[in-house]
Amino acid sequence: MSPRPTVVRLQTLVDVVDVARDRVSFSARLEAVLADGRRALLLDDRGWTLGSNTVGDLRAELSAEEIEEDARAVVGPDEPPHGRSQEKEAALHWDALAGKLRSEGIEADASGLRRLPHDVVLSERARALTVG
Repeated sequence: MSPRPTVVRLQTLVDVVDVARDRVSFSARLEAVLADGRRALLLDDRGWTLGSNTVGDLRAELSAEEIEEDARAVVGPDEPPHGRSQEKEAALHWDALAGKLRSEGIEADASGLRRLPHDVVLSERARALTVG
């Protein structure tokens, strides 16, 4: 029997959903990258919109670093509901992701996932909107 695949890093893929002068909407897809190069989908229902109240073009102000930071937040633990701590919400988040991987036969535990490197990859469309 071959060993169960293991996760070596997390990767969030960011794409552009909609662009207007004063707003840009992004989608974020979180995947686990396995030691053998395969990927396992963790989340594909996340995204966010950036807007501007100024007259200027929001797209002229976007940096890749800002998008990457937002992407990590969007696929990370949600804000806790009233009465639940941030720590508990984070534990539930990582437990759910680890459980999803285990159900697919992939070796995973919540604390291990939490410590993995987390890369963010911008699509060509997303990268084209950034400055510098």
